[in-house]
Amino acid sequence: MKKRDIIKKNQEFQHIINNGKFVKNRFFSVYFVNADKCMYGISVPKKTGNAVLRNKIKRQIKNIIDHNKKYIQNNRHYVIIIKRSVLDLSYKQSEANLLDLFMKISY
Repeated sequence: MKKRDIIKKNQEFQHIINNGKFVKNRFFSVYFVNADKCMYGISVPKKTGNAVLRNKIKRQIKNIIDHNKKYIQNNRHYVIIIKRSVLDLSYKQSEANLLDLFMKISY
C-alpha cells in the first residue's frame, strides 16, 4: 500500500465513520463512503496490546489489502477498525474474515 493511499487525518476518519455505511463481524468493522479514488485508514485500539503488536497487526492488514486489490472495490474510502479478538486469529484466518467483509460491501 502506497503512502498516498492512506488516510491519516482524524477529520477524515470521523467523516467516514459518521457519514458512511458499515459492515462488521467479530474481528473487524469496515466503514466506507463513495469517493473519487480508493484510500484506506486502519485503526487499532490501545486495548489490543502494546505498540509493537498494534503495528504488526496494521502491517498484516496492509499486506492483505495489497495482495487482494482485485476483490476490493475502487472509488471508495475505507476505515478498518480492528477488534481485540483478532489476536486469536492466524494470518490466513484474518485474511479470510476481512475479505468476507469486502465481498459483502461489493454486493
